[in-house]
Amino acid sequence: MAKITEAINMSFRVDKDLKKQADKLFKELGLNTSVALNMFLAQCVRNQALPFTPSRVEKNINSQNLNEPEIMSREKNSSDYNDFENIL
Repeated sequence: MAKITEAINMSFRVDKDLKKQADKLFKELGLNTSVALNMFLAQCVRNQALPFTPSRVEKNINSQNLNEPEIMSREKNSSDYNDFENIL
């Protein structure tokens, strides 16, 4: 991992309820969100792949039955939505 003096700040949009649930999970795992995201990025770079297989199959991601297509759909309707479909 990079030295703290080499670190940069990143900014991105995330569903409020998803972030709250992720923060709670990471805290229970003894991490914070910054450390967890750094772990995710390091794993992607190390394996030159995502640490999961993207799929169009809708799966529940929390107790409120949110799924990625719904989250992306809500973000797509916001004025500053980034077109992630062109990245994938």
